[in-house]
Amino acid sequence: MAVFTEEEQQRIQKTVADAEKNTSGEVRVCMEKTCSDEPLDRAVKYFTQLEMHKTKLRNGVLIYVATVDRKFAIIGDAGINSVVPADFWDATKENMLNHFKYGNLVEGIITGVTEAGEQLKKYFPYASNDKNELPDDIAFMDGN
Repeated sequence: MAVFTEEEQQRIQKTVADAEKNTSGEVRVCMEKTCSDEPLDRAVKYFTQLEMHKTKLRNGVLIYVATVDRKFAIIGDAGINSVVPADFWDATKENMLNHFKYGNLVEGIITGVTEAGEQLKKYFPYASNDKNELPDDIAFMDGN
């Protein structure tokens, strides 16, 4: 699935790694071409499939984007959901959408990762014994 250039993929991965440097939280980006379900339902499916619910503090965040259908969702696990402001996910989605609607897919994703990272840092600061529990690479899915 050639959605991004190599440089764009590296920018997104670096943003994920940078966001995670300051927190025990985990961020993943998940991409596919089409979304036959509601994007939130699809995000939940991939959240489980990518085993994001298995982090020690339940503080994983998934940004899901279906490029052809132009749908996306951002979700967090129970740990982060219990502490972020009630409007956090909707506000983050709106900030991402401000980039997406002008064709700036990479910038929209980077905005979502950065904002999620800031909240994770606030509520789940980095500790010296933290380990990277999930890969930082983009998960490209085939729609199954």
